[in-house]
Amino acid sequence: MSNGHGNGYDADITASIVSRFDARPEQLIQILHGVVERFGYVPEAAIRQLAEALNLSRADVHGVVSYYHDFLTGKPGRHRVKICQAEACQAMGSHELTAHATGSLGMALHETKDDITLEPVYCLGNCACSPAVMIGDRVYGRVTAERFDELIGGLEGND
Repeated sequence: MSNGHGNGYDADITASIVSRFDARPEQLIQILHGVVERFGYVPEAAIRQLAEALNLSRADVHGVVSYYHDFLTGKPGRHRVKICQAEACQAMGSHELTAHATGSLGMALHETKDDITLEPVYCLGNCACSPAVMIGDRVYGRVTAERFDELIGGLEGND
């Protein structure tokens, strides 16, 4: 396969990632991490290519991609904002925080706008300080709507 999907995807690079893992289907997660490391997300063309190369169905590959929150299928914004949806955070207001975030940003979960990608996540390991939000690699606890706005405002100021 050659490159040329018009979106920066290069099938030759994906083929080399697959070959590093000897095209073993049990290495799918590691291969997907390699694809994300290279492209920033898992393009649809990669899902098709991986299914063929690893002798898996596209549904098998897509199932793994959709199960793990780090495997996005669209190019993410420069800032990935994750709001925990797990039970402890729900009990402390994550649904209300999510509603505030989607309203103030003017976007739904799983969308990217103004270089921000808003995502649900199902545990950040910060249950004692719920609700938790992760921006980039940093976790914030006890995030209120006001604190969320401050954090997002800080992102826009860093552009």
